[in-house]
Order: sequence, then C-alpha cells, then structure tokens
Amino acid sequence: MFNEASVVGAVIEGVREVFPHVVCVDDGSRDNSQGVAREAGAIVVQHPINLGQGAALQTGFEYCLQDPELDCVITFDADGQHRVSDAKAMADRITSGEADVVLGSRFLDDRTQLSPMKRLVLRTAAIQSRWSTGLSLTDAHNGLRAFNPQVVGSIHLQQNRMAHASELIHQLAELNPRWVEQPVEIIYTEYSKSKGQSLLNSVNILADLFLR
Repeated sequence: MFNEASVVGAVIEGVREVFPHVVCVDDGSRDNSQGVAREAGAIVVQHPINLGQGAALQTGFEYCLQDPELDCVITFDADGQHRVSDAKAMADRITSGEADVVLGSRFLDDRTQLSPMKRLVLRTAAIQSRWSTGLSLTDAHNGLRAFNPQVVGSIHLQQNRMAHASELIHQLAELNPRWVEQPVEIIYTEYSKSKGQSLLNSVNILADLFLR
C-alpha cells in the first residue's frame, strides 16, 4: 500500500472475513495507512521509502515464507479493485492441489467494464506476453494472483516498479509450474484510476513490454 489510508481499512476488513492472515507492505506511505491497516487487523511490514510495487511484492513474499504453516499466498491490491470471492476461489484451487499458480483474468467473463481502448491495450499486452514467454495468458497484468509456497520461494523480483508484472510472468515461464487462469472482476473506481489504473498507465505497461 502507498497512501491508501482512506480505503485500506475497509479492504482489509473485507479480506479478513475469509482470510484471517493479512500482510500489508507499506511502501513508504506519508499518510496514516500503517495505523489504519493495523487497526483493521493486518500485519504491517514497512519500507522506509517508496520503492514501487515490485519491491513491495518481493518483501511480502519473503515475509510470508517465514511461516512454516503457509499453504497459499494471494496478492491483493490495497485500493479495493479486487473481489474477495474471486480470491477465495483462486486459493481453493491452490490448496486443493489443482494448480501451483492461479492467475486472475478479467477477460474470461463479462463482469469487468472496460473502455474499448483499454481493452485493446490489455489484449495487446497479453499477446506480446504470449510471444515472449510461451504462456497462453489472456490477461498478463492482473494483480490478483495465488501461489503455492514453493513457487513463491522461487520468485525473485528485481524490477521495482510496473515492469515487475512482465518480469513475474517471465520467471513463471522459466519455472514452468502447473498454472491456470481464473475469471475475476476488476472494479474500476475514480479512486483506483487515480492510483494507477488509468489508460495512460496501461499504455506505459505496453511500452515497457515491447522495450523489454
């Protein structure tokens, strides 16, 4: 989380109705995100300065791996754009042994409302990702993901900012785990758009993919 004090408490409370163990990586917030998250029942791991989403994910992975009873790790954005019911369905596919990795896709059902241009950009990003990794993904940049601990222990993200998403897919392609996609809904609000879900951000992701 980064300056999410206005929404993160409600997000954590919703997640904890299903998942009691919530870890928030505070990526150098300047507001009271840390206090709000702790009050809502989350464990907070802090970066002293803002390092970016990739660094936050890697910190979260390394923290979770300290738990000897860990059976699944889910990445869940702090801005409220994901549904807990989708995360639960993904976790069940991990803990049942069906898959090692479950990746959310907003293109496997019609719940997510996208503008035509944003849909085109994300579809193009998915095609480019298939070309470069060989993984037949329909949505290469979805933040809702589930992993078993063995895969998490093999992920080592070096790209701190938005490039981490493509780096993660490349590492998964090298690891070759049993993976599936899960239909999920992305809830776009004015708040989530202001936090990085704008069309411009999608174009930046696409540019990064081709430059990479």
